[in-house]
Amino acid sequence: MNETGNQPALMPGEWLGMLGGGQLGRMFCHAAQSLGYKVAVLDPDPLSPAGAVAEMHIKAAYDDVSALEQLAARCKAVTTEFENVPARSLEILAETTMVRPCARAVAIVQDRITEKAFLGSSGVPVAPYRPIETEQDIAQAPDELFPGILKSARLGYDGKGQARVSSREAALQAFRDMGNKPCVLEAMLPLAREISVVLARGADGATVVYPCATNEHRDGILAVSTVDADNASDDISRQAGEAALRIATALEYVGVLCVEFFVLQDGRLVANEIAPRPHNSGHYTMNASVASQFEQQARATAGVPLADTSSLCSVIMLNLLGDLWFDPSSGNMREPDWPAVLAVPGAQLHLYGKAEARRGRKMGHVNVVGGSLQQARERAARVATALGLPFEG
Repeated sequence: MNETGNQPALMPGEWLGMLGGGQLGRMFCHAAQSLGYKVAVLDPDPLSPAGAVAEMHIKAAYDDVSALEQLAARCKAVTTEFENVPARSLEILAETTMVRPCARAVAIVQDRITEKAFLGSSGVPVAPYRPIETEQDIAQAPDELFPGILKSARLGYDGKGQARVSSREAALQAFRDMGNKPCVLEAMLPLAREISVVLARGADGATVVYPCATNEHRDGILAVSTVDADNASDDISRQAGEAALRIATALEYVGVLCVEFFVLQDGRLVANEIAPRPHNSGHYTMNASVASQFEQQARATAGVPLADTSSLCSVIMLNLLGDLWFDPSSGNMREPDWPAVLAVPGAQLHLYGKAEARRGRKMGHVNVVGGSLQQARERAARVATALGLPFEG
């Protein structure tokens, strides 16, 4: 039932399904429920953030056939929270219910080798790369790929499964450290900045695109996203939006999708990777846009018209990791100073309801809005100071 363009829209009161119970699923639940839908979440974790707020939590593995059948029987349409859900599970669901996005689209972006080839076939530039499946592939890799980054072909995210390699010998050692599993060796390019585009595409092919976010990463994890509402339509943003739309159309994608890009020092735009879901860099839409990326996901899943993506104001999103719960001097657990955060005008706190804070674990985010980008930066600096976060205002 993946061909959904002629399917009737689902009205409020119907059930929507979610594969995945983390924070993205939790925020989807809130958005879908505000539109009047009920949500069933399938996730094995009894303490899943999404399961805690959904009308139904099916506690089972993502490949549990009976659980998938239960989800499909309850829900007329199902979506996903993360890209590593088994594509076969989506195929099973699609036999009896609508699945948005479809298994084919998710399968393409689950494997970096397949993803890079797909991007190239779509006419979207990527960094020079070479699939690495054996040690011989490293020996035969072009010199232009060094220095480079060796990336695991599957299950890598937030900087995991990646290693910077300055030489062929370093690449060989990194490949062995990753268990000689398939990888992509990608040339390191002279970057000016990193940006991302979040868009939504409906079953009827209608698309809406959010303004680009400029992103700052620390240790491979997104730390800060910035959107300047007064300069949301520059040439680079327009190019990135058009490229993201080409990708979504080629995938026959239905739902919310994010494409990350590198902007090179010479002004060229290069696609990095695709996330077939709402994205950390799109969290700013919860407070600075007419409708959030999670509302778009609910609308696309239900087959109702997509919402306006216009910016209401400039915004800076600060990612909150579990490290904040550890005192930097003693290492003991402590609660961050939320009253100081909430005292900052324009600061909107979003915590994900996770039971345990761990270093490197995404626990929440703060959207800091302002009448101008400068005002948002000044306010974000105050929030960062209250939390002990590094931030350049």
